[in-house]
Amino acid sequence: MRTWIRSLRPFDSIAVQTLIERTIDVREAERFIKMFHAENPAAGSPQARLREVAADIARHGTYAHTFAELEFGARVAWRNSNRCIGRLYWRSLRLRDRRQVTSAEGVAIECVEHLREAANGGRVRPTITVFAPDVPGRPGPRVLNEQLIRYAGYRDADGRVVGDPRNAGFTDMVTASGWRGAGGRFDVLPLVVQAGRGKPLVCSLPGDAVLEVPIVHPHYRWFEELGLRWHAVPAISDLCLEIGGICYPCAPFNGWYMGAEIGARNLADADRYDQLPVVAGRLGLDTSTERSLWRDHALVELNVAVLHSFEREGVTMTDHHTESRRFLTHLEREEKAGRVCPADWSWIVPPISGGATPVFHRYYDNSSLTPAFVRHK
Repeated sequence: MRTWIRSLRPFDSIAVQTLIERTIDVREAERFIKMFHAENPAAGSPQARLREVAADIARHGTYAHTFAELEFGARVAWRNSNRCIGRLYWRSLRLRDRRQVTSAEGVAIECVEHLREAANGGRVRPTITVFAPDVPGRPGPRVLNEQLIRYAGYRDADGRVVGDPRNAGFTDMVTASGWRGAGGRFDVLPLVVQAGRGKPLVCSLPGDAVLEVPIVHPHYRWFEELGLRWHAVPAISDLCLEIGGICYPCAPFNGWYMGAEIGARNLADADRYDQLPVVAGRLGLDTSTERSLWRDHALVELNVAVLHSFEREGVTMTDHHTESRRFLTHLEREEKAGRVCPADWSWIVPPISGGATPVFHRYYDNSSLTPAFVRHK
């Protein structure tokens, strides 16, 4: 067994998942199978497959996707993700089919391999790892982390947080389980994995699975003194992948970062790392009045630093102007294919210079489509 897995231990403070009792709705399965065959003409007529699926649901309360169906369903779930601006390359999503993996240890090991393969030495690859689904009487495994890589947030006695305040509650839970971080601003949190109805386990990520980029500025040498960095692979891990009525509760997936996600949100938001006042102070800006637009100036320089740093390290990243144009290309392709392209305007418009991007100047259809990534309570 991998040496890093020795850090696994029971995690008692999270309630056990309830037993999955419902059977698959045969109509949802039929809709997906017909969609798969309609968009993949080489698969032939869907009739034989529809009969097979209906018989399996009648007999077992569920059915199993073929590899091709699972790959297609995962890609379409990305295509249907109304909050994602980077869907132009939805067909490139690489599937790691790990439906045979059900143990917490196995899930943890495969999540680590996911991070290594997705990072790809800096040439980040869109990747999804799909584990066992929920079936009647047996829930599938789950990763309880919001993302596979997140930084800890340590509360002091006065309620102030060292690190990422977004993750302070999660840090409290894993600390209560026995995990001990170094107390720094960028300590990587451990994975918490629950297998079926078993107790969740906590395991630390090995260093070689977490590709990080130190944030420096192309013109200001002092920027390095801020000690900022961010990880390269944004792997979302707390959403359920729903395909044709089947729920895959553990299906971590990633694309690559748009610079503004880090430079205008993670490092800039007042309830996250709150670096705008720090950068403004180093720039010598007048922060006594909002009319000086010191926040705007500091925000631009912070985003310049993020984009420069990822490029310097050879790590895949895109900027918000390029990604906005790519999204409209994706939208045009979907409309030509006769499909609805759902989009949430408040998420599609970048958090910096929104009015200067083409996605700002139109409305979108924000309907809910399946297959989809969904959040379950």
